[in-house]
This record gives sequence, C-alpha cells and structure tokens, in this order.
Amino acid sequence: MVKDTIIFALTSSIGLAEQIAKRTGAKLGNVKVDHFADGEILVTPKESVRGRNVFIVQSTYTPVTEHLMEVLVCIDALKRASAGEITVFMPYFGYARQDRKADAHQPITAKLVANLLQTAGANRIVTVDLHAAQIQGFFDIPIYDMTAVPLLADYFIAKNFPQEDLVVVSPDHGGVTRARRMAVLLDAPIAIIDKRRPRPNEVMAENLIGDVKDKTCVIVDDIADTAGSLCAACDLVKSYGAKEVYAAVTHGVFSRDALEKIEKSGLKEVVISDSIPLGERAVRTSKVKQVSMADVLSDVLVAIVTHASVANVYDKYSKRTGK
Repeated sequence: MVKDTIIFALTSSIGLAEQIAKRTGAKLGNVKVDHFADGEILVTPKESVRGRNVFIVQSTYTPVTEHLMEVLVCIDALKRASAGEITVFMPYFGYARQDRKADAHQPITAKLVANLLQTAGANRIVTVDLHAAQIQGFFDIPIYDMTAVPLLADYFIAKNFPQEDLVVVSPDHGGVTRARRMAVLLDAPIAIIDKRRPRPNEVMAENLIGDVKDKTCVIVDDIADTAGSLCAACDLVKSYGAKEVYAAVTHGVFSRDALEKIEKSGLKEVVISDSIPLGERAVRTSKVKQVSMADVLSDVLVAIVTHASVANVYDKYSKRTGK
C-alpha cells in the first residue's frame, strides 16, 4: 500500500519530505510550484494521483502566508485531479499563536487556517507540537499532533549528565505540561519561570519557582522566534545559580537577530527539531544543534496508509529513552 502512496514536497520542507520518502519507500512525486511576479502562486502536480493516497509535506514558517497558500493551492489541484485521500504534514503550523482573542477586536487566525485547510479539501492533518493543544478542536477532520520531546530527550540522555544535577525548566506557566513530559523522560525535577509579555516579541522574566542552584538546566519550549524568551530564561536561571543552561525547542523559527542573541547568551546549546530546516546562518551558529522528525513522521505515514494505530507511534517514541 505504501508503494502506491505519493509524497509531494512543496518549497519549505523538501529535505524532510525526501527523508520520509526514503524511509517509507513511498514515491516522491513531481510537482511544479510557480510564484509569479504579481505574487500569485500556481502548484501543478506533474503525474496522476487518481484514487491514490497523497501526502503534502510543508511547514508554514516565514514567509508564512506564501507557504500556506502553496498548501491550499496544492490541495485544490489534487482534489480536482481525483486524489483518493489527501493528508497534510504540517510540522510547523503557522498562525498557531493566534489561537484565542487576547483583545476584544482580535481574530482567531489558527481557526481560520483550520477552516481553509478543510475547505480546500484536506482529509487529515499531521502537526508537531502545536503551540496550543486546543487548536486540534478547530478541525472537523482527523488531526494528529505529534511531539519532538522524546527525540529532544534522547539528545540529552546521550550526554550522560549526572542525574542529581539535572533540572528541566519551563519558560512560562503555559509550558509546564511540555516541561513535565521532558522531565519524566529525563527523570528530573522541574522549575517554572514566572514571566510576563508586555507586548508581542518582548518578554520580561521575573521570578523562578524551583531550585536550580549548581544544576544543569534544560529549558523546554515549543518555539524559538526572536529568542527573547530563551535568553531571558537563561539569564534568570543563571542569576539563581544554575551551572550550565541548555535549551530544547521543537520549532527553530529564529526571526530577526535571534541567532546573534543565542550566540551572545549564556546558553550552552539550543537543540531543535527539523520541523523548520536550518538556514545558512543557523548552520554557521555553533550553539544550534538539530534532531530529525523523519522517523516519527515516516511511521505516522505508514500507520495512516496501512490503517494502523497512530497512537502506537506516540507510544513507540515516548518509550525510546527506556524510562
């Protein structure tokens, strides 16, 4: 069944799609993506998809709206070409931080994106570490929100830190569930940073709940955008006596001068997944390391195509550390 499956890699996630195709034996389809001078986008599959399982692989990072439009146009093209089922692998789900009305006149853009994907004709969505778990409720089609936390935990377990020295740190109250998941895998206690955000892309860390003195700290977060939260968190735990500070982040957005901030910060390493590929500047940054989601997403693809349980994929990777 996998042999009859086609994977289409759009412009943002070509490397990840190639790895998934190689691991599963699925065909990497030929697709043409045109961006015209006026900004319009045309996506044309160059082979038959009639009645076949089709997977689109595309993270919607910057330029977010262009990458999202590529997905929507591709879905429409595949529906009109009589594809059997269309699954969208969107490891980084753009607009996920607009998941609620923080102000009386604000939109809920994450819900709008969910509506657009469904209206275009997607049958299923696969994401990685959604910024807010409740976004799954915005969809009326199946959605699987996978996690990079076990893979990030593997990275730190391989470093063989003394168990009694390790503390997992949540950079805010909203990330405690994610941090606790990492803490269970590392068999470590957690600490929580109390912070406030006076305006978008600006963070003020204020207090720390927990003991980090003379400890090796791993700050766990889902997104590193401008790296303001990470660097503020690092400074705070250092001020409370932390010995070394690492970061484990699913999505390395790295906007503006984020990489320069990281290089100048007290962070020892920032470990990210490949939900967003490393740009040239990130590759040259000595502190940024990357682990791949290709195995996880490959197993999800096989489970979907063979009608097996995706829950078993969750369990498999949650138990990889042996904890």
